[in-house]
Amino acid sequence: MSEFKPYVPAETRYRDVTIRALITGALFGAIFGSANAYLGLRVGLTISTSIPLAVLSVAVFKLLERVSRKTNILECNIAQTMGSASSSLASGVIFTIPALYMWGFDPPLVQIGILALLGGILGILFMIPLRPYLIVKEHHELPYPEGTAAAQVLIAADAGGARAQNVFIGLVVGAVYKVLLSFGKLWAEEINIKIPSLKKGIIGLDPTPALLGVGYILGYRIAGIMVAGGILSSLVLIPMIAHFGESAVHPLFPSLDVPISAMSAKDIWQNYVRYIGAGAVAFAGILTVLRSLPTMMQSLMDGLKGFTSEGRKVGVAPIRTQHDLPMSVVLIGAAVVVGVTMISSHVLGVGASIPLRVFGALCIVLFAFMFVTVSSRIVGLVGVTSNPTSGMAIVTLLGTSSIFYLLGWTDDAAKATVLTIGTVVCVAASIAGDISQDLKCGYIIGATPSRQQIVELISSLTSAFAIAAAVFFLGKGLGFGTEALPAPQATLMKTVIEGVLQADLPWGLVLTGASLALVASLLGVPPLPFAVGIYLPVKTMTPVFVGGVLRSLVEYRARRRGQDMDQRREKGVLLASGMIAGEGLVGVGLAVFAYISGRKPEGWGLEFSGYGDQIAAMAAFTLLAFFLVRMTRLKPESE
Repeated sequence: MSEFKPYVPAETRYRDVTIRALITGALFGAIFGSANAYLGLRVGLTISTSIPLAVLSVAVFKLLERVSRKTNILECNIAQTMGSASSSLASGVIFTIPALYMWGFDPPLVQIGILALLGGILGILFMIPLRPYLIVKEHHELPYPEGTAAAQVLIAADAGGARAQNVFIGLVVGAVYKVLLSFGKLWAEEINIKIPSLKKGIIGLDPTPALLGVGYILGYRIAGIMVAGGILSSLVLIPMIAHFGESAVHPLFPSLDVPISAMSAKDIWQNYVRYIGAGAVAFAGILTVLRSLPTMMQSLMDGLKGFTSEGRKVGVAPIRTQHDLPMSVVLIGAAVVVGVTMISSHVLGVGASIPLRVFGALCIVLFAFMFVTVSSRIVGLVGVTSNPTSGMAIVTLLGTSSIFYLLGWTDDAAKATVLTIGTVVCVAASIAGDISQDLKCGYIIGATPSRQQIVELISSLTSAFAIAAAVFFLGKGLGFGTEALPAPQATLMKTVIEGVLQADLPWGLVLTGASLALVASLLGVPPLPFAVGIYLPVKTMTPVFVGGVLRSLVEYRARRRGQDMDQRREKGVLLASGMIAGEGLVGVGLAVFAYISGRKPEGWGLEFSGYGDQIAAMAAFTLLAFFLVRMTRLKPESE
């Protein structure tokens, strides 16, 4: 096999780390990171931002050329690297931190920021010795889909402006729609349809651009599997529990004060189906990790090789495109993280004792290194969106909380410590998967790895507190675990920790969910999206399914007309990414408004009779779907 040649030869030297690249990347990271935080708290999923940020970086720098010096591909890459690294921090934070608020700890903004920063630093540092093996040595075996696609966008920089237009259009449409929905109250925020003759059977739909965009990005198959889980929950489990429980005059565990006969469909979901969904998600996450054990062992071996003198010779070469940060930076950086965790009472919580901090620091380093290697390799095959970060977090929490239980550490301080350990590990695994895509992109175009790694460390510092602020205001303004922000992943983590430390989980319901995930796996259905569908209310899954159907429709029409299907798909993905970002930004703005004013927007005075607001919501959502399909059309000269 011939030696790989990067787009920019190693002998060529460009200015890449510039002030405008850092500022642009930081702004991109804040925008898409906040949007990812909002999306994750709404539906429990986040998206990869490498491709949209590559497109935006090219477009912005093309505009700046009119008033400044000429740009180059490596400078654009630095901006997208910094932006995507920033946005990936949000994934780890929103999976765990909201549980602290649900417990009533009310962590200060600075603690959230420090946890995100430490996790980001560890994820980046532990990826350094892996790059020569996963990115270079296995270049032809691990495609890293988002990183490869981002590289193609940057290489095709001449077409960047037209592509970026789709992101901006989607962002504006998503933002305007969300303003009219949440601030204007021009139509209902959810649509509910009761199913006749099915006891407490309800199908709902949240008519929002972010969920529609998520479905388009995921595609029909995954979206269909998710809505199948939601239908099972809404039209099978809830009606069955309502039917067989209506004769019970006393509350049935885990409900302590209300009998099933007096419960609404929402109450049954909250008291029973939620635990079934939690069991399904936890089992599916663990199953995903178990299936990755061969990859995990190989990755750990590669990681350990990177710490040997022989391994370092492979990763460091005199040429620019093979120059990583030295191993001394990795070791010193990891030691600093351990020291800060042990010494500072603001990392794992003010109530954490010295033994808790020492043990917590060791758990963080052990689990972070293990799951950074796993995450980096998995995303090389399936991409960031399919990275089982939540499964890795569950394994971390189960392992740590089980040891705490055996040691007798079961008080509130122990619960907070277990969760903050999970936060750092989850952030590290999340950012490692994302920056692996960035390093792959840099390898293809001919970037300098050490400069990318420095920029990623800077990005962690600049964005950790911006993401923490977004999560802080979202929690204070809208509340975690509410209709507005269900925070499903954090609620699951909370349930896992409480169940282990307090030994009071309704194991019958949890194991029922695990059995459903096992059946899905045996049938060849990806268990994690199916389990997420069971765990979340069906109204959040139906718009995702609509988005997947729209993508399938667009691809079918492109094939029938002999069009470039990849180009149509890309236009839709960029539009969907913009819609997600637009709604996410307005969602954060809504939280800030509610926090400052102490109230939520009251709307603009429109009143509907009967089902008028739901009919208006359906009409608005239909127009949004039509817009998404219409905007993917190619111009005649492109057909």
